Amino acid sequence: MITLTGSDITLRALELTDLDFLYSIENDESIWELSNTVTPYSKFVLKQYLENAHRDIYEVKQLRLVICTKENNKAIGLIDLFDFDPKNHRVGLGIVIASETDRGKGYASEAVSLVCKFAFRQLQMHQVYANISEDNKKSMQLFTKAGFVEAGRKQDWIFSEGTYKNEYLYQLIADVH
Repeated sequence: MITLTGSDITLRALELTDLDFLYSIENDESIWELSNTVTPYSKFVLKQYLENAHRDIYEVKQLRLVICTKENNKAIGLIDLFDFDPKNHRVGLGIVIASETDRGKGYASEAVSLVCKFAFRQLQMHQVYANISEDNKKSMQLFTKAGFVEAGRKQDWIFSEGTYKNEYLYQLIADVH
C-alpha cells in the first residue's frame, strides 16, 4: 500500500470508506470536463472500482491517491497517474482539490511534487505530463510552478458547452544529468 507524506499532506491509497467522497467528486458536473466524464457514476459502480483499486499500476496503467491534510486527516482531493507507459517511461498526471475552500493553500503543489518524485524514483519514469484546457489558468500556474513546461497545443481538442477549446500539453522531463 502506497503512502506518500509531505509537510502538510499525505497521499494514500483509496479505501472503501472513501466511497461517499469519491461519489461527490465523480458526480460534480463542474469538473467533468477535466476527467472526460459525460454521465454520472452510481455508488454501485464506484464501490466496484474501490474494491479493485488495490491493483498494480503495471496491470491497470493507473494509480489514484487520496490527498489528505496532515492536520486532521481530511480527504480534500484526488491525484492520478494515468496512461502509465513503462516501455516509453512516461505517465500522465491529473489532480483535483474538491472544495474551493481547500484550494490556494499549497496542497495541490505539494501533492504534485510528491507524486512526481514517486514517478521518477520508484516508477523510473523519464517524463510526467499533464493535459490542461486553455481556460484552466490555475492548473497552468500549478504545473508551471512545479517545473512543467508547455510542450504543445492540441487545437479544438475539447468540445464543451457548445464550443471547442484548445488543450495544452505540459511536460516535466526527469533531470538525467
